[in-house]
Amino acid sequence: MMQISGSVTIPAREIEISAIRAQGAGGQNVNKVSSAIHLRFDIGASSLPDLYKERLLKLHDQRITKEGVVVIKAQQHRGQEKNKEEALQRLRELIRSVAVSRKKRKPTRPTRSSQKKRLDSKTRRGAVKLTRAKVTD
Repeated sequence: MMQISGSVTIPAREIEISAIRAQGAGGQNVNKVSSAIHLRFDIGASSLPDLYKERLLKLHDQRITKEGVVVIKAQQHRGQEKNKEEALQRLRELIRSVAVSRKKRKPTRPTRSSQKKRLDSKTRRGAVKLTRAKVTD
């Protein structure tokens, strides 16, 4: 059971975790031990609220496949258990990121004085540039 927020949890049976061999350097150990973790989480078949599902599927995240499956590979640590914790933490953060509602932006207008200041500074700058021009007789 993974706790996302106060009311949202994901049962362990919905998260598919498999151990695989890690890539990269590591000597003989890397060829023998399956220490990397491959986590798969199907968004559509999960028990998440519909709002979370919609937002997750709308995300343009490379970890989410076209079929709506989150795939996370963790291989930073040497031990399988730490990699498993890392993968679950990344999934938790991904789901929490869509839980936050964005504030609606209120369009604002510049004040009259700020518009006047901007135009005055443009006029002054233009005058400075005019003084640099070639002098003709």
